Amino acid sequence: MRIGLAGAGRIGAFHAATLQHLPAVEQVLITDAVADHGARVAAGLGAEYVDSFEALLAAAPDALVITTPTATHADLIIAAVDAGIPTFCEKPVAASLERTVEVVRHVEAGGVTVQIGFQRRFDVGFRAAAAAVASGELGFVHHLHALTGDAAPPPAAYIPMSGGFFRDCNVHDFDAVRFVTGHEVISVHAVGANRGEQFFRDADDIDSAAAILTLDDGTLATVIGTRYNAAGYDVRMEVLGSAGSVAVGLDQHTALRSAEPGTDFPVGPSHPTFMERFLPAYVSELTAFTRVVAGLEANPCTARDGLQAFRIAEAADRSRRSGRTVLLSDVPDA
Repeated sequence: MRIGLAGAGRIGAFHAATLQHLPAVEQVLITDAVADHGARVAAGLGAEYVDSFEALLAAAPDALVITTPTATHADLIIAAVDAGIPTFCEKPVAASLERTVEVVRHVEAGGVTVQIGFQRRFDVGFRAAAAAVASGELGFVHHLHALTGDAAPPPAAYIPMSGGFFRDCNVHDFDAVRFVTGHEVISVHAVGANRGEQFFRDADDIDSAAAILTLDDGTLATVIGTRYNAAGYDVRMEVLGSAGSVAVGLDQHTALRSAEPGTDFPVGPSHPTFMERFLPAYVSELTAFTRVVAGLEANPCTARDGLQAFRIAEAADRSRRSGRTVLLSDVPDA
């Protein structure tokens, strides 16, 4: 199949290289708002460069991959749906809740496949945890604990356009809670703090956060995150059940040091960024997308899934600003 890719930044260039090596993909067409950069990426991969998103649509690829800045996602998804082209888009669906609801309604009315990029759904650890919950081997799940720790903050210029900590960082944890448990969040109570650079405060954002989620079956989940985890990029989840427990991300690369004497676990090295931590998951994610396009499997992460994670993030941000628990029923849905 022929796949068009819009956005040749770090994750876009990585996805383009992955697509080039997938057996189902015959040709990759690339466009980028910075023409010289996009052309260089395409040439380096042996892909074809086209000079605009409109030209990419006109080339009638079998599918599209969108890895452009967040503010452009909504318009590009809508254009792809209107053109009838199955699309993969990195999270989020849109920059605001209102726009996300609008896009999801458009996608579902159009009947065109749109897969959203939450790569943790394709990580072997998260998948094993979801399977353990679904099989019943853990008994009833009473608690989950999820963590995302960036090894270092992103550039200051990124923060004002990020959507805020919960929508940019912990949104992955919120989606993973839904994916692993198969249940929906009904309420959120969240707090945030600023312990680091002034640019987070200047953007009305936070650099550390904690949230308590209540699920529709009574399960409790805690989700924490930080932009400052110099030990390395750290993503983990603990799933605690009445008959057993499992942990995701607890391996020799975990960015954590044991304080117990005589313990040398983990031996490291830790992952420096999300790219190294989730490299196999990203490949599996795009492989799955090609199978969805070919009609071989169902969409594993729909636009509505993207909306539900965004709604939880919206509730978390409202909660930390108000100091009150926020019900998901009070957050607009499609």
